[in-house]
Amino acid sequence: MYVTSLGEDGAELRPLEPWRAEEFLAHMERGREFIGQYIALPDVVKDVESSRSYLQSYADKAAADTGRIYGIWTDGTLVGGVLFRTMDVALGIAEAGCWLEPAAVGKGLVTRAARVIIDWAVEERGIHRVEWQVAAANEASIAVARRLGMTKEGVLRESYPYRGKRHDMEIWSVLAPEWRSGKQAS
Repeated sequence: MYVTSLGEDGAELRPLEPWRAEEFLAHMERGREFIGQYIALPDVVKDVESSRSYLQSYADKAAADTGRIYGIWTDGTLVGGVLFRTMDVALGIAEAGCWLEPAAVGKGLVTRAARVIIDWAVEERGIHRVEWQVAAANEASIAVARRLGMTKEGVLRESYPYRGKRHDMEIWSVLAPEWRSGKQAS
């Protein structure tokens, strides 16, 4: 097991593994309504069994090299996470995503954590294109995409049916050369 520091405030990024199912569920309970505004994760993680199953699906993806999931901890408490929902190393494409409970909002945690995993994907796994798909109304997640140096490519109109309504989805991305240039500039 490893821990990656996310800065001087003590925030940490760690793999989110199946043995953390109870902790993951407690985190979902604290943030269920807030997290569920735009993503279905809280609808999937309802009890310890579904929490373990969800985390196991990502352990399986990690073993197959098709996805990853990481938790963000502050003061020893799981408060959010970042992931590669999909990852195709042969094609060089991955889709990153995030979530955060309300108590952790506004601290730059998702941006810092996403930088770590995107840098790993580009530099270690040879990913050429990292995508960020976000509900058009999710201004906080769009702000993260901007801070990561991503480019908005377009809008998939009413492409995401969620909780009885169709939502527009924005597609953002960063290419490996852009990522490297952005790192050098900062």
